[in-house]
Formats: sequence, C-alpha cells, structure tokens
Amino acid sequence: MKNFIDGEWKASEDGEEMEKYNPSTGELLEKMAASKKADVDEAVDAAYESFQKWLSLGSVARSKIIYRAKELIQQDRAALEAILTKENGKIRVEARQEVDGVLDQLQYYAEFARKITGDVVEGDSSRRHIYQYKIPYGVVVAITPWNFPAAMVARKLAPALLTGNTVIVKPSTDTPGSAEFIVRKFADAGMPKGVLNFITGKGSEIGDYIVMHPKVSLITMTGSTATGQRIMQKASGNMAKLILELGGKAPFMVWKDANIQNALKAFAWAKFWNSGQSCIAAERLYVHADIYDTFMKKATAMAKSIRVGDPETADMGPLINRGALEGSEKFISDAVSGGMHVLAGGKPPSLQGKFSKGYFLEPTIIEGAEQNSEIFQEEIFGPVIGVKKVTDEDELIEYANNSRYGLASYLFTEDQKLIFRASDEIRFGELYVNQIGPEASQGYHTGFRMTGQAGEGSRYGIEEYLKLKNVYIDYSGKVVVESMRDDLFSGL
Repeated sequence: MKNFIDGEWKASEDGEEMEKYNPSTGELLEKMAASKKADVDEAVDAAYESFQKWLSLGSVARSKIIYRAKELIQQDRAALEAILTKENGKIRVEARQEVDGVLDQLQYYAEFARKITGDVVEGDSSRRHIYQYKIPYGVVVAITPWNFPAAMVARKLAPALLTGNTVIVKPSTDTPGSAEFIVRKFADAGMPKGVLNFITGKGSEIGDYIVMHPKVSLITMTGSTATGQRIMQKASGNMAKLILELGGKAPFMVWKDANIQNALKAFAWAKFWNSGQSCIAAERLYVHADIYDTFMKKATAMAKSIRVGDPETADMGPLINRGALEGSEKFISDAVSGGMHVLAGGKPPSLQGKFSKGYFLEPTIIEGAEQNSEIFQEEIFGPVIGVKKVTDEDELIEYANNSRYGLASYLFTEDQKLIFRASDEIRFGELYVNQIGPEASQGYHTGFRMTGQAGEGSRYGIEEYLKLKNVYIDYSGKVVVESMRDDLFSGL
C-alpha cells in the first residue's frame, strides 16, 4: 500500500514498509508505507499549494465530486465491506452498516453546497456595513481511528472538502485499507491534484511532526484521550484549530419501569457492537433494584448465547490486535482479584483452525463493582462491562455523571419526569432514550470533560471547518477620526 501525494501513488521516501495483521487469524494481511518527515512535508506542501485553486472552484463544483465519489463507493461497496471484515474483524452485518454510514455521510454533507451562509450587519451608519462570511481554514490533517475506519474518514473528508479545505488523511496503522479505498474513489471522481492526500506511518515517526507543521491550520482526530492531549500540546505552537473526539465511558441505565425486552436488545447492541470497540459503547451498567434480578438473568443468558468467531458467520468478531485483547483480559483479572464476580464470559472462546490465533474474547459481564473501581472509571474498549444496582434517581444521576468522560449515555424508562430530568442533568454530549445509537449525520457528535472538544456532524459540524471573517466597508466617501485634529491633514 502506497501513499497518495499530489495526485500520485508512491512509496515512502526510503521505501520502508510496515505490516498489518488480520485480527481474526493473526496472519499477515498487507504492507503499507512507513512514511517519514519528508513524506509529510511533500503531502502538506501539495495540500497547501492546491488550496486556493480548490477554494476558487466553488462549493457546488466541490459537492459534485463528493457526490461522484459516493456513487463510485456505492457501485463497489462489496469490496469495502470485505476490507472492513478482514482488517477490522467486523462481522458482515456491521461492515454493511458502516458502508451505509459512509454513503449517508457523503450524501448529507454534499447537500450543504448551497446552504453555507453568513450575515450583513449595519455598522455605525447606514453607509457602513460589516460583512460576515465563512472561509475555510486551509490545510486539514484528518487522523482517523481503527474502530470505524471508513465511516470516520467520510465524516471528516466530506465537510472539510465541501467547505474548501484541502486534506491529508492519516489513518490508523491497524486499518489503512478502508481509508485508502475511499481516497481512491475520490481520486477517480475527479479530485484535483494535491487537494486530497493520504499517508501511512507510525505515530511515533510522523505523528508529532504532522500536527506541529506550520502549514497545517486544522487537525481533526478521533482516538484516545492521551493522544488528544498530546496533539493539543504539540499543535499549540501554531495555534491550529482542533476537533477532537476522544474517550468515552457511557452509562447504560435501566429504570424500574423500563421495557425489559427493549432494554435488553439495546444493551446487547450498545455493549457488544463492534466487539465493544466504540467510543459510544456501554461501559457501565446501572439497573434499578426492583428489576435487577430479572434483567441480569436475561442479560447473562443473552451474553452467553452470542457466538464469537469467524466474522463471516458469527455474532461478534475479534478485537483489533493482541494489545487490545490483553487490555480487556487485564480488566477481567483485576476485577476477579478485587473480589468481583464474572456472570458471563471472562475468557477467550475455544476456536479451531486459523481462528485459534485470532484476538477473540467472550462477551463478559462482571458483578460487584464499586463506583470508584477501575472497571467503572477507566475506558475498557472491549466486550467487558461491570454492573451495579441503583435504588433512586439521585443515585442514578450521580453515578452516571461520575466519570472523567462525557460522550454517550443511554436511559431506558417510561417515566417522562425522569427523561426530562436526565436530559437536563446527565452531563454527556448524547443521551439515547429508549433507543440505540449510533449518532445520526444530522446530529452533532460532541462530549464533555475528557471526551475532547468541538464536534462532528450536523450543520454545526460543518461550521467547525469554517472560520468567520469580518469585512468592514464604508461607502460614504468620508473617513472620520475623532481622536485626531482635522488640521493635522490640512494641505496634505
């Protein structure tokens, strides 16, 4: 796999490559360019030099390229689904849903070509006006994650390109293939040289360098909080605009009057979708004491019935790599050592053949966790969750908000008063009431606390890629400077 820089596919400067392994089998899947600083310079320069021409093209012409890329992806969607299954380990239905999301994102943002507006404000007199209009930042670096490697590329590319920015995509080294696929379709759709670039490489080699680059004006990143904090530090030297979606620790709350069957289905999705590897995944389960035994009996049976294995046929696939598997296993072992009880799962499944070397883990539910325990406070990012019994509304809301993260939250209840109270008091960017996610294209995906800053999606997400510029115009024919004597200018 090569870089795409200034309209050409090329190897890294020194020809070095990195390896990517199939998470389902542990087998070598592909090799990619191990980019260096010189490759970053070339990509940034290409984006910088092409910016004015791309801006001058106009939003309608830009949207047509986005529409065309969407059509090309639609025509070849089976290939993208296969890439997602192989490099990420997604089960087929989830790969299909992610491609649906890619197409929806591209369609949604392209439709905004004629909807970006500004204001004209009267100045100190009727002959003075302030024109407020929105302009792009310039060169955008899009750092995309491995858990939704196609959808996140689309969600960053489409608004950035539509608004006139030029872009460099830096995908996760765990999932470069889906990003490369989308970039190829944009190139085939007629993207001018230099406007869209794609480079792969280790964060330790080029991560700091690209976010510190003086020609980069905006950085959009989805990933860990630690990485986001590092980007904030490194990018501060150039005052680059940041859009950061970071960690999550979503509470899943089941109240005493909840429809248990609906809550159970939603819990299965919220926790075990994409093997629990999602920023909006349920990470803490709170169940009212009145229905605790009933709900947990059903939830435990459900978790045990989930088939784990071959993504082509199973209900849940592998974790992304060995480090992710070992991280989830450590949460389990630490919980057991701390006196907690495993209700379901807790170990890798017994698989045969090539899947015996994959990074699989059974859906795991752990009982007996305290609110301040690691399993309730630290992001797991795997198919593991702790459960706690609650008895009143104050306790529920206190526990839900007791997190350093604040992205998604879930509530199942028929109590309208509790719904409105939770809407006001749950300090999370998203609250899903009696339904599952994920976030919609027309919704603004953002969070509180250590989840990051700014957001993506909706018209507000588009505006994140635009800067408001003010132009003051006076056509009265007279300039008045009250702080200076008129005779200073007499005879001049």
